[in-house]
Amino acid sequence: MNNLITTLAYTPVLDPINAFNGWFLLLIPLAAFTAIAYKSVRAPRQDLILRQSVMFFLQILLGITALYIAALIALNYILPNIV
Repeated sequence: MNNLITTLAYTPVLDPINAFNGWFLLLIPLAAFTAIAYKSVRAPRQDLILRQSVMFFLQILLGITALYIAALIALNYILPNIV
């Protein structure tokens, strides 16, 4: 009975699920599915979908990696010297 009450009282914002340490690896399939879905709609010809999806997938991963590196540099090296 107590387990049922706990399940019904679950609030995702206040009690988030304890995700594993490699949560960022979930960005890879998210980027892949986003690229495939977007390019399936936007490609001018059907034979270009795979090539454009792969290029878009790589662009997404490179963009996320660049943002991570920029945030890492800003938070660990630039901001501590300012404050």
